[in-house]
Amino acid sequence: MAVTVDLTPGPRSLWDEPVAIAVHGLVPAQRVTLRASLRDEKGALFRASARYQADAGGQLDLARAPALGGSYSGVEPMGLFWSMKPDKPYWRLVKRDVQTPFVVNVEVYEGHDPQSTKLLAQVVHERSFLRPGVKRIRVREGSVRGTLFLPPGSGPFPGIIDIFGIGGGLFEYRASLLAGHGFAVLALAYYAFEDLPKDMKELHLEYFEEAVQYLKNHPQVKGPGVGSLGFSKGGDLCLSMASRLKGITATCTINGCLSNVQCLLHYKGMTVPPLKRDLKFIKMTEDGFADIIDTLNNPLEESNLKSLIPIEKAESCFLFLVGLDDHNWKSEFFANEAAKLLQAHGKKKPEIMCYPATGHYIEPPYFPLCPGSFHSGVGKHVIWGGEVRAHSMAQIDAWKQLQAFFHKHLGNNQIIHSPKL
Repeated sequence: MAVTVDLTPGPRSLWDEPVAIAVHGLVPAQRVTLRASLRDEKGALFRASARYQADAGGQLDLARAPALGGSYSGVEPMGLFWSMKPDKPYWRLVKRDVQTPFVVNVEVYEGHDPQSTKLLAQVVHERSFLRPGVKRIRVREGSVRGTLFLPPGSGPFPGIIDIFGIGGGLFEYRASLLAGHGFAVLALAYYAFEDLPKDMKELHLEYFEEAVQYLKNHPQVKGPGVGSLGFSKGGDLCLSMASRLKGITATCTINGCLSNVQCLLHYKGMTVPPLKRDLKFIKMTEDGFADIIDTLNNPLEESNLKSLIPIEKAESCFLFLVGLDDHNWKSEFFANEAAKLLQAHGKKKPEIMCYPATGHYIEPPYFPLCPGSFHSGVGKHVIWGGEVRAHSMAQIDAWKQLQAFFHKHLGNNQIIHSPKL
């Protein structure tokens, strides 16, 4: 009997969708090594492998069989995906064009590494970022630059503005995936994209205000308010939006700061200075990377209060997603201080989800951990923190939590369950 490897659902799935992997036609108790690999859009190779043993019937189901070693161990149905590592050290997996899938090659080899040489079976699986029926619309309205993703159906849908951290450009993959769950999502660029400013020395909150108005006024967006979702620098921008702008009903930050960071922020004649980093507190790791967790100044010290975001003025509900091993800055501290400020002013206590052994880059599910990369704001390669399995499990839960939060506070009568390709 020929050995076959089956991935369910079918030959393709959405990136945030779990995949069932099974191998058929093995001999009883046969030892095999499974390998998974993909290349990103810049040609960088990511791969993982794990050793398994077939059951008494010659079958192997990753939902039941434990990995005996390799990139991970134990029963981990999606381990071959989330445990991938780049051949190029500290290279982060990013999806740049959501209109094309990542192509994952899954192979079954005879024996256990490093002796596994005979290829028994292989299958190619496409991991997509656009659910069928999701509309991708370029946004060039006034000064606003981004991409709007609309779910299938007649709408209207709850609206979310999605903002990433420093690095510039436009990232669409989180917004495109969220649209597959019933949200109208505007992936918003704010510098280093098209005719936007080339750098992030100064930002104007009026730009984000214009984006809020664009989304609120869209006929496919359900009002009266919209949500904002921000990671890292995008997190403090979302807090500033909620604190100073009208129309923000729900705000979710992923490892964000409670102060304005990295650049000057202007709004209606007012200028908010950035909270500074003191680079003399950098600690170097054995492999030459910078640990910058202690470099950011304390936002609550008297000299730094001008940078503090007046979150107590916000009418928004809040969700803070926090990696307890975030080495960019002390995200748990910021979330807890935000809760104190809100409650001290009679506001609703925010939801705070803290994830042990989880680093800075909390991505959608099944993206591999990025333990370190170049930090354009610091000008060095830095560590981001996180332990591979714990971080990956946190990403799965955080994805569920932020969807539930926005569905609850923005309202949605067209929730899309179990998106299929």
